[in-house]
Amino acid sequence: MQKKNLFKAVYLIIAILISFSAAAQQKHVFSLGKNDFLLDGKPLQIISGEMHPARIPYEYWRQRIQMAKAMGCNTIAAYVFWNYQQQPNGSFDFKTSNHNIKEFIKICQEEGMWVLLRPGPYVCAEWDFGGLPTALLKIPDIKIRCLDPRYMEAVTKYVKALAGEVKSLQCTSGGPVLMVQVENEYGSYGNDKAYLEALRKLWIDNGINVPFYTSDGPTPYMLEAGNILGAAIGLDSGGSDADFNEAKKHNPDVPVFSSETYPGWLTHWKEKWARVDSASIVKEVKWLLDNKKSFNLYVIHGGTNFGFTAGANAFSPTAYQPDITSYDYDAPINEQGQATPKYYALRNLISQYVSYKIPPVPAAIPAIEIPAIKMEKFASLWNMLPSPIQSPQPKPFEDFDQNQGCMLYRTTLTGHKSGTLTITEPHDYALVFLDGKFIDTIFRDGGKWSVKLPKTESKNPVLDILMEGMGHINFAQYMIDRKGITDRVTLNGMTLMNWQIYPLPLDDKFIASIKQTAFNGPEKGLFFKGKFNLSSTGDTYFDMSHYTKGNVYVNGHNLGRYWNVGPQHSLYCPASWLKKGGNEIVVFDLLQEEAADVSGIKTLN
Repeated sequence: MQKKNLFKAVYLIIAILISFSAAAQQKHVFSLGKNDFLLDGKPLQIISGEMHPARIPYEYWRQRIQMAKAMGCNTIAAYVFWNYQQQPNGSFDFKTSNHNIKEFIKICQEEGMWVLLRPGPYVCAEWDFGGLPTALLKIPDIKIRCLDPRYMEAVTKYVKALAGEVKSLQCTSGGPVLMVQVENEYGSYGNDKAYLEALRKLWIDNGINVPFYTSDGPTPYMLEAGNILGAAIGLDSGGSDADFNEAKKHNPDVPVFSSETYPGWLTHWKEKWARVDSASIVKEVKWLLDNKKSFNLYVIHGGTNFGFTAGANAFSPTAYQPDITSYDYDAPINEQGQATPKYYALRNLISQYVSYKIPPVPAAIPAIEIPAIKMEKFASLWNMLPSPIQSPQPKPFEDFDQNQGCMLYRTTLTGHKSGTLTITEPHDYALVFLDGKFIDTIFRDGGKWSVKLPKTESKNPVLDILMEGMGHINFAQYMIDRKGITDRVTLNGMTLMNWQIYPLPLDDKFIASIKQTAFNGPEKGLFFKGKFNLSSTGDTYFDMSHYTKGNVYVNGHNLGRYWNVGPQHSLYCPASWLKKGGNEIVVFDLLQEEAADVSGIKTLN
């Protein structure tokens, strides 16, 4: 009898699993009505929260998606960053850790969420070069976001590769992907409708058969230039009858939704933290819900610009605004994945409108403090210089297949040996040295690109310019943004020739190669190292308030950039990048001369 009951139990479990699998693979038809989105012929109000897989440690993907669901969302919108997926050799990584886009989408489905896919190729997103690969900038006269054949050749390879990963995850194949965005906010940049149509055709030719949408500001010229017939209209943002009516003027036969409703905002270095009060976003979302409008919260959770992934804005050639490392964005779910008061205000509002049950809020992920870590001066960039590359004139980073990090430019002065030194243009931060003596810094912003070189007794004085790249521009007309010295260097108007160039990428491979060195060069550009032990791990923020400007590496992971100009003074480190037992932290600082302790704190500072 026991054996018979056991067989029955096993049979029941198998039947449940088969039923669950069949339900998970159920195919759907998502279509565009005149005013509504239709799922299998019935209106669907999309309540979406946006997050970006590349900005979230993959161990936390599920928790962040669960947090969005527990706020009342039924959909996740996700950017895919082309330059994050494409490797330096031109191949694509869709398998390892945060690169596994297919896995992220599958987790969305497992958690009962639909997906709006935002694959670019351009995305903006305060991400380095708006998601475009910086290898494109090695082409001297490249034109982007248009039908330049060299650009389109690269785009075609990307679309083919990504479509191969996601086409089986469309709702038409039993997956959660409802719509795919064509480009992003194109009406703010250009007016090449043929380019937009070519992109749509590329996706269709590579197996994408769900509807498409565009996203643009709710102004007439943006909508005219950015939308294409047959694609739903996304508004960045839409929060009034006037916004939606304006969109309908351009295409009355497709649904309009707010594709980016902003519960927070971005922050640049040297600014105060951007803050959006809960009352204003609750009021805007209430209007959308009252009027049965679909919307996407950009962002519900921002995450972090780890490594060299932060972008920049520039609304004139001399107004450069690099983004901070944190992408907390003052979002409802903060950088650590925790619910904020704004989260609970929106959860309470949404719960009054939706017919489905909103699950409980997941428990917060533990955070830890780390006592002060004793740091020591460990190595000097000046003792790690590679063999130089000879060049008549300075060349930008991209010419040497380098994205960011640093590059040293060196020449011997002949003729003029003191006076006004001008860098045209410095992208983005320069340290100037004469015969090993530090003279001054130059920051790209503001157009003040000159320093005074003092007189020297040296017969053949050596000029060194150490350049740091701080993020490629990701929005508007100045996106062709190469790093380093992008034109020339003059001294009293004389163009300086015959340069030695030393690439210093500061990437993972470079950092892993560092060995302890003597200190016989300038007291700038130094590495500091510390070791610490943990009995248990948890999320933490490394407090960098006693350092000046540079990057932090923990157990080989680049946490991103810090700068004492603020507003950010601590860098997020997820628990998964820490280990029980021994850990190592390496700090590279452009300006700091003496070691200072580093500690771990529980919240963003």
